[in-house]
Amino acid sequence: MDNPVNGEVAAALSTFVKGGVGPSHSSLTSAFYAAGLGDVAPYSSGSIDSPNKVDRITRACRSVWREPAGGRRLVEELLSSFRVHGVFQDSSLEMERSALRNALQQVGWTLTREGRLEPIGDIILEVGSREALNEQLNRLRRNTEDPGLLLGTAKELLESIGKFVLEEGGRLPDRTMDFPEVMSLSMEQLGVMPRNVDATTEGGKQIRKVYQAVRTVVEAINELRNAHGTGHGRTLPSGVTVEAARFMIRQATMVAELMLSAHDRQMGRP
Repeated sequence: MDNPVNGEVAAALSTFVKGGVGPSHSSLTSAFYAAGLGDVAPYSSGSIDSPNKVDRITRACRSVWREPAGGRRLVEELLSSFRVHGVFQDSSLEMERSALRNALQQVGWTLTREGRLEPIGDIILEVGSREALNEQLNRLRRNTEDPGLLLGTAKELLESIGKFVLEEGGRLPDRTMDFPEVMSLSMEQLGVMPRNVDATTEGGKQIRKVYQAVRTVVEAINELRNAHGTGHGRTLPSGVTVEAARFMIRQATMVAELMLSAHDRQMGRP
């Protein structure tokens, strides 16, 4: 994974403390120590040789330019300090936030509206842990800044959940499957296919309609991903508005939640 720190990102982070504004020196010191950089840019109150806030952030960033793990930790700690200080609620700082968001996107990261750092890109199409799936689901819930990219991520998350369900149920075939087959088999196992519902029972017709809507969302996500999305460019198809793409992403998160909840129930988990 790319390092979220380079010269442009360092400069963008520094804009929040120019002229001595923003988090205090002690807050920055706490962030540096939490990132393992306590000795990089020390500050001593009253000393004429102590660096200012911009210099401290710049030095800290330079120390981790070639260390992806250290870079991520530093940025996350600085963002935490900024959040506490109210940087992401201050309407006068929208230009600064936009500059930081753009700088991070250039190195493969995104900044949420709440001021949290998240990686941009495909999730790994292997059967992962439940924790990994939950992390990806939370990313989709929080981030709608780049719907063209996230349409691809939404499809890949659903496919990963489908494989996870099949593997835990002992029904993951030892062969390559395409997306429609993974989703059909996993949804059949979970009992969320329209034909699984007895329409003669009370509410059965309505639940069948709901499950049909789930299938429609899954099919639409797949078709849009095949047209565009991650791996096919980051612009939206000409007939898809940003609002429609965001709606589809939210629907995908609801499908993911339905599948995971149904799986938990089948496995006897609370």
